[in-house]
Amino acid sequence: MSEQTQERQPHHVVVAGAGMAGVQTALALREQGFTGAVTLIGAEPHRPYDRPPLSKAVLLGKAEDSAFDVDFEALDITLRLGVEATGLRAAAHELDTGQGPVAYDTLVVATGAGPVVLPGTEGAPDVHLLRTLDDAARLRPVLDRGHDVVVVGAGWIGAEFTTAARAAGCAVTVVEAAGRPLAGALPAEVAAPMAAWYAESGARLLTGARVARVEPGAVHLADGRTVPAGAVVVGIGARPATGWLTGSGIALGPDGSVTADAALRTSLPDVYAVGDCVSFPSARYGERLAVHHWDNALQGPRTVAADIVDGRAPAYDPVPYFWSEQFGRFVQYAGHHTGAGTLLWRGSPDDPAWTALWLREGVLAAVLAVGRPRDLTQGRKLIEAGAAVDPVTAADPSVPLKSARR
Repeated sequence: MSEQTQERQPHHVVVAGAGMAGVQTALALREQGFTGAVTLIGAEPHRPYDRPPLSKAVLLGKAEDSAFDVDFEALDITLRLGVEATGLRAAAHELDTGQGPVAYDTLVVATGAGPVVLPGTEGAPDVHLLRTLDDAARLRPVLDRGHDVVVVGAGWIGAEFTTAARAAGCAVTVVEAAGRPLAGALPAEVAAPMAAWYAESGARLLTGARVARVEPGAVHLADGRTVPAGAVVVGIGARPATGWLTGSGIALGPDGSVTADAALRTSLPDVYAVGDCVSFPSARYGERLAVHHWDNALQGPRTVAADIVDGRAPAYDPVPYFWSEQFGRFVQYAGHHTGAGTLLWRGSPDDPAWTALWLREGVLAAVLAVGRPRDLTQGRKLIEAGAAVDPVTAADPSVPLKSARR
């Protein structure tokens, strides 16, 4: 590390949020040679943990928790758990918390996203969310008792919980307001075939169904139907957990995400944002992206750490990636299909394994692979390279996708 780099480094970096993005920011700082103080502040009392296993192994009791295997003490990272960020006073360089102010030289906002609550169900004892370790712990007895479960929302979380509940022997009814599952994530022609997965698993899927009210033992729909419910699990989306930044002067987008530049710097001096709570400009896709997935929380911290350490971080412009395990299928997605004009199929969605490809002016923009991980790996590399592909070759599932590159 140069003397100039040492001179420009802050003495104390405070990371607000101890999820994947916050933990990875602290680790990346140490990996990139930062020698100052690092404090990681988390609202939950638990040791920092990974969230994806909550809807899988932790929920089914196959694992007690999913704590990160990190020796924070050895890395000289101070953990302050059970401490919630409540405000930010940028002029004073102080983060307000429920346990008093914390001074910083540089602040990294990594408070993630919080689940959308179904109106009228706040505090209801038999209505559950699945976002935290405590949520998963409360849901375990529900699965153990084999309740009739109503899942509100047929998105990614709804599908994963339904998979776990069916594996535990629960009768499951899924209530989805839109006309198909994953309506907010995928276009109709791609998402519609996935509706059959619910029936195959033994779950009942009600689309175009809106919840009017929830009462003990039942969910009442707007069309007059009543669905028996020993428990209700709500998975209707998430919003950036940025309400605590109100009044701080930080720029927020219409969705509540922190507006950052290509180095994930916010509108306030010495304040960065990373993970589910931030949006950033993508030169690759020509628009601002807010990516609420695990891989973004893994990759973004490297850019933040590099900019803090020496100010020479490359522009953060990833190919978004995520995966989901549902109904015995491994679903992977890479890219960003909004604005892509051409949809290609590799195989039929009626088959156990298939892939959908999106092209924008002949260039591969996104890939969704169901049970075809090789397509995902090769497609992701093509997207990263900005490669044009031959549509005839790309649509042939018998040849490697990489061979479609022009």
